[in-house]
Amino acid sequence: LISSIDQRQNTIERITRKILARQQEFFDEGTSKLKPMTMAEVAEAIEVHETTVSRAIANKFLKTPHGTFPFKYFFTPGYSGKDGDAVSNTSVKEIIGAIIEGEDPQKPLSDRKIMDLLAEKDISLARRTVAKYREELGIPATNLRRRY
Repeated sequence: LISSIDQRQNTIERITRKILARQQEFFDEGTSKLKPMTMAEVAEAIEVHETTVSRAIANKFLKTPHGTFPFKYFFTPGYSGKDGDAVSNTSVKEIIGAIIEGEDPQKPLSDRKIMDLLAEKDISLARRTVAKYREELGIPATNLRRRY
């Protein structure tokens, strides 16, 4: 029993070290710097099965300078951004929010136009994905954002 607990603690420590190494900019600068990372990548790096990582981080939290986050928060898919840098979906959502915040309320941007603006930043997303992320941010559709 004791060795099982030690092994579990060791696994959590190794996972945490990988998160800290990969997400250093997040810890230094904030959520907009979160990089994409998958459980499969971490599992391969620490030589365990992906399900071991998933079970080890279940119901676990990490306290950071920017708040307390569930471990799963750090495992996010990503997109390639400018200069080939990977951008997490969390960062993409923040960019979408910023684009909409800066729009003209009389002429709000369509999801297609937001998609085009993201493409200018070398972030390739489908219009449906833009709509999904916009909805997840609690931002209504174009016709509901229009102010006369």
